[in-house]
Amino acid sequence: MIQRIYHLKRALPELYELERLLERGREHLRISVPAHIPQPIDGQTLQLPFYVLEAGSRAPLAPTLVLVGGVHGIERIGTQVILAFLRTLLERLQWDPAIHEQLAQLRLLVIPIVNPAGMWRNQRANAHGVDLMRNAPLDACGKTAWLVGGQRISRHLPWYRGRKDGHMELESQTLVDVVSSAIFSQPHCISLDCHSGFGVRDRVWFPYAGDTQPWPGIAESLALTELFERTYPSHNYLFEPQSLSYTTHGDLWDYLYRHYASKQPNGIYLPLTLEMGSWLWVKKNPRHLLRYHSFFNPIMPHRQQRIQRRHLLLFDFLMSAVRSMPTWAPSDLQHKQHCHRQALQRWYPHEAWQV
Repeated sequence: MIQRIYHLKRALPELYELERLLERGREHLRISVPAHIPQPIDGQTLQLPFYVLEAGSRAPLAPTLVLVGGVHGIERIGTQVILAFLRTLLERLQWDPAIHEQLAQLRLLVIPIVNPAGMWRNQRANAHGVDLMRNAPLDACGKTAWLVGGQRISRHLPWYRGRKDGHMELESQTLVDVVSSAIFSQPHCISLDCHSGFGVRDRVWFPYAGDTQPWPGIAESLALTELFERTYPSHNYLFEPQSLSYTTHGDLWDYLYRHYASKQPNGIYLPLTLEMGSWLWVKKNPRHLLRYHSFFNPIMPHRQQRIQRRHLLLFDFLMSAVRSMPTWAPSDLQHKQHCHRQALQRWYPHEAWQV
């Protein structure tokens, strides 16, 4: 146990910090470990836990918010932002009756580290060299950027999708199984997957990652976007479809959304991705160019703390938004068609299907 703690503090401080938070929050959190991810170290194999945390309502139809981090092991800031949220949540649960009332009306599901072996190795892929966000058995419609969109040439090249036999990696399959069991019976769901490494602005992306056509939930995405913009008019997020930036094969959230839609045709599920704009960190501090790790994570402590604080507002907003979804999501056909047209004008102004 002492050896394991030493290795965690050195190679995987995020998991070490998470386990400290779990000890502190046991009375408020329902903790499970549906899988262990093997990581060889010093001639032995550590079994790194795939932690799943739940809080809030146990009601069968409770609106559900899912927060996910660490899908790409190199993007540690995504997990760190979620840990900052958990610290704040556990502290508020000690003194704030409002947070107890809020959680009583929704289910919160948190998966802070999907890819612990990749994070241990400080690499994007998992221990088998597979990019988990290219790993779903789903092909993009049309061409994708070479390599970036996902490739099956070699696991030694980046963005490797894994084998073509349809079997997902343990981490991917566990994530899909956990999220599926949490949302497939729920009429109102939002998920947020925290990443970094693209652009100079923080983006909130929604599907389809594998298709340039507008996805079926675009009307609800517009309603959520406008709700956030009215509530926080000074925000700095860019809400948009991921496909406006690039398309990929094997996106796990595209895969989950398609299955949710087949199970809950009248439900609303918004799978969102927070893509933190790390190019801005590089621009402000050229030392980021010296290490691969620093392309995806801030290296200055003050900037790291600022980024951890910055997104707490978004998490809090999503907790309120999923709980109150019936009050702002388009409900009747006419309202939904209006939102759909507005979304096309906003995000696809020059495309043929906009008319």
